[in-house]
Amino acid sequence: MQIKKNGNIILAKQRPIYHLLKAKHKNSGRNNSGRLTVRHQGGGVKQLYRNIDWFRQYKTNLVVNFEYDPNRSAHLAKLAYIDNENKKGGHLSFGYVLAVKGMKIFDKLQTINERKINVFLRPGDASILGNFEPGDFLSSVEAVPGQGAIFARSAGTFCQVLQSSATQASNYIKVRLPSGDQRLFSPMVKATLGSIANEKHGQRNLEKAGRNRWLNKRPTVRGVAMNPVDHPHGGGQGKTKGGRPSVTPKSWPTKGQPTRNPRKSNRFLSVVR
Repeated sequence: MQIKKNGNIILAKQRPIYHLLKAKHKNSGRNNSGRLTVRHQGGGVKQLYRNIDWFRQYKTNLVVNFEYDPNRSAHLAKLAYIDNENKKGGHLSFGYVLAVKGMKIFDKLQTINERKINVFLRPGDASILGNFEPGDFLSSVEAVPGQGAIFARSAGTFCQVLQSSATQASNYIKVRLPSGDQRLFSPMVKATLGSIANEKHGQRNLEKAGRNRWLNKRPTVRGVAMNPVDHPHGGGQGKTKGGRPSVTPKSWPTKGQPTRNPRKSNRFLSVVR
């Protein structure tokens, strides 16, 4: 049995669910012609991908334990449910979802696919967006009903409901995304209550360079340490960037500069950071 100690999830030392594993191919930052398109990638330990239930298709689930996922910063919650579709009479099956802050073992999670009034939800419960109230923190949010979760899936991230369908004239609900942008969603998209657990993932100390190599990260060289032929920041006498804003090797703005084309912006984005 696993417990939560000092607010941190203790991971179970068990083998992952075999039928939910599949091979994962690495391209080391290269495209289909073998050219290097993403720098600083390569190597790393082998990983098996865990299939996660992004659709929350079963109405009742029981949290069995929490497991580590080498493919993402978030932890996984192992759920047990009765599958009545595959076999006659139903049988016990297991699946994975992203662990949410406040989720505990033996919690009974529910999935609500229809609009209800005064519904009581606990961390980890999935429901359509119309059942949430302004101020609620959400994770694993869909963009289109039935598409599967694509927003707020990293450790510590969350979306926040700003307006409900009852407080505005339109049929859309305004939600703040982890990037700070505000987007309009359909009330029928599905989301999970609570922010993703393992919020201290970015504060961990790797302690040695070898752990970065395990994580598929190759060494990074500063642009100011290169020659002018290799990087726009290269060359010069001493430490200088030439009096220009920081850019990438291909002269794209970096360090937080917006690169979204406003003419091609999504019409559902009401406020762009």
